[in-house]
Amino acid sequence: MIRSSQKGEALEFGVQVVPRASRSVIRGEHDGKLRVRIAAPPVDGAANEELLRVLAKAFRVRKSAVGIISGDSSKTKQVRIDGVTESALIALLLRESES
Repeated sequence: MIRSSQKGEALEFGVQVVPRASRSVIRGEHDGKLRVRIAAPPVDGAANEELLRVLAKAFRVRKSAVGIISGDSSKTKQVRIDGVTESALIALLLRESES
């Protein structure tokens, strides 16, 4: 299960990023973090921007509602999404496991 914490109106959780994938896609849970494959290379913040876009689309929020709290230059990041609850994270995992 993904370790997450609800901070008021926002959800914080860890993300394991796999850059330079053939396409950007969420791949479930890995070691207590959400695993996300990113098509962009980790150059000039391109992978971080793509991660924000993928998470915003998956959680159906504006891109500005998603932020990286820590791990800007690491494959392991801590993210915060405003306006999202833990139940939305669980629903996302269930959707991803069905596809």
